[in-house]
Amino acid sequence: MTLSIEQAMDKDLDGLDWMSAATKIKAKEKLHSVMNKIGYPDKWRDYSTLSIVRGDALGNQMRAHEFEVARDLAKIGKPVDKGEWQMTPPTVNAYYDPQMNNVNFPAGYLQPPFFSGKEDDAANYGDMGSTIGHELTHGFDDEGRQFDKDGNLLNWWTKSDEEKFNDRAECMVRQYDAIEAVPGVHLNGKLTLGENLADLGGLWLAWEAWLDKAAAAHLDMSATEDGYTPNQRFWIAYAQQWCTQTRPERLRTQAQTDPHAPDEYRTNTVLQDLPEFAKSFSCKKTAAMVNPKPCRVW
Repeated sequence: MTLSIEQAMDKDLDGLDWMSAATKIKAKEKLHSVMNKIGYPDKWRDYSTLSIVRGDALGNQMRAHEFEVARDLAKIGKPVDKGEWQMTPPTVNAYYDPQMNNVNFPAGYLQPPFFSGKEDDAANYGDMGSTIGHELTHGFDDEGRQFDKDGNLLNWWTKSDEEKFNDRAECMVRQYDAIEAVPGVHLNGKLTLGENLADLGGLWLAWEAWLDKAAAAHLDMSATEDGYTPNQRFWIAYAQQWCTQTRPERLRTQAQTDPHAPDEYRTNTVLQDLPEFAKSFSCKKTAAMVNPKPCRVW
């Protein structure tokens, strides 16, 4: 799935009408240099020198802290270990590291409800696939795009392409600025820009990869399961990962401090920007889930 979504991004770069050929070459160099860390590290961390004593919770915590400090200090003067993980394998999360140019998907994430070998590709690409695309897109969001293929803080964009990127990104800033999370408190479009770009770009890449997968498998796209077509189940799987309930007090804090938009808008606002969603559900142009002027960068 990761490789197919990277291939989708490669194809997507070819089709961008706003990016010059020179910048596309650099973008592809960075894309092809991304290191994929999936499941667990190639080299396991050695904890043999860490003493864990039953019944000594405070002592265990102190010794564990000392162990980590000593491990970090031991890195001084040595080459950077690009194979090191910043999350443990059981962690239910994922991340992109701009200074390492790698994507990380721990084993903890590769399980239901995010991914399952018992589910079909429509569900897995809509859910886990969108996460893969999300982290990959972080390498090309408002922050990640400032780093080159080797993780150096280096501007590889032409001036014109940089301006076009900023213009398109500004559309999303205004879009999320207009969202009132709770009465009197709006989202901060600039604060959430990176995550919003990754949400939209990542879901689009997953969609492209899913269509390629479906075509290769010669799937009947009109066949239904539980009353839904494969394309519809792709979008439903994406939305289901954001099914949450949040108190207004929490929403107020999140809107002002969190670089992630509240889950409701990571679902609806993103889908409103993708005409393919509306087409899959035969939405009318006046439907609430149709944005007449959708934002788009990647």
